[in-house]
Amino acid sequence: MDTFLGYARPGGRAGTRNYLAIIPTVFCANEVAAAVAKKFRSARPLLHHQGCAQLKPDSDRVTRTLISLGANPNVGGVLLVGLGCESVSLQEVYQGLKDRGQKVEKVLIQGIGGMKQAIKRGIELAAKLDRALSKMKRKPFPVSHLAMGIKCGSSDTTSGLVSNPATGKASDLLLERGGAVIFGETTEFIGAEHLLARRAVTGEVASKIFQIVTCMEDRVKALGFDMRVGNPTPGNIQGGLTTIEEKSLGAICKSGSMPIDGVLEYGEPIPGKGLFVLDSPGKEAEIMTGLSAAGANVIVFSTGGGAPQGYPIVPVIKVAGNPAKVRRMKDHIDLDASGVLSGQTNLDEMGRKIYDSLLAVGGGKKVKAETLKYDRTVEIYTTGPTI
Repeated sequence: MDTFLGYARPGGRAGTRNYLAIIPTVFCANEVAAAVAKKFRSARPLLHHQGCAQLKPDSDRVTRTLISLGANPNVGGVLLVGLGCESVSLQEVYQGLKDRGQKVEKVLIQGIGGMKQAIKRGIELAAKLDRALSKMKRKPFPVSHLAMGIKCGSSDTTSGLVSNPATGKASDLLLERGGAVIFGETTEFIGAEHLLARRAVTGEVASKIFQIVTCMEDRVKALGFDMRVGNPTPGNIQGGLTTIEEKSLGAICKSGSMPIDGVLEYGEPIPGKGLFVLDSPGKEAEIMTGLSAAGANVIVFSTGGGAPQGYPIVPVIKVAGNPAKVRRMKDHIDLDASGVLSGQTNLDEMGRKIYDSLLAVGGGKKVKAETLKYDRTVEIYTTGPTI
């Protein structure tokens, strides 16, 4: 049985990292959260731009997402920082994390007398959490404790030919061994959603796949614009992709061939093992937030042009199959899959390399984005107006 060295978490889960998450409940608290995080090596501030002046559906989504981010298995403790007058309730997020077994503390800027006092108190509370984290040690876990998030970006023709299907092979290997896989980017199912629906375990799951695509299309139509202005992107077109259908056919390859067990709302955690669709956009920071909130403890990012982004609390493995871009963006690419094009390897072998990388990174090996600290951006996907 394949294993990796991880951190024990509540509910029998395992983390691949051991972070102290400093989470503001609203953008107005970002500066305090960042100041506290600077004092601790284990800390990762999840600075975002939401939390207030939103309609209730978006406010509820932000609340759900913040709770799920704080409960990610790579997080061993959470400090919440609130302002005091925001739409998202600090107490609701705090209680949500407590209910999911997380170690959590909180500080309220307006309640304690401003920035200086909030930073001082935040450092005191974070120090207590940090001490507890420092006592945690890695131990062996079966590979079934890995939850793999999948994203593709800066796609070109090699994405659909090489890095996406190779990632799909790795997904199949992990699922065969009892793990979990989450993939999303609803905008990049369009024209290929029927192929995903055929793999649904029930008619209800198939209907949900069609529903999220229709909803995305209707939102675009309601604005009176053609999606083709933004998707495929200029970079996709330069890389040889011509239509959204062509892009989608390549994009869905990253999900592999196994049955699809469910469809997740944004911010919703996976209910267990299996393969899940996350209703989400393709924008890097927003989908990686969604994958992390769903419970991914490692992410595989298939890229044609060499998208560099990582994520604060989840290691992101970059896989690329374009030989020119691999050479040019070598500082950002973890796995070179271009040998599939040249005939030096094949998709099965490359899928195995990605799977082996999941075990190594799960056990603590750093990815390029972590080494470069190109992993600080957080965005939460919302759909309503700012009010």
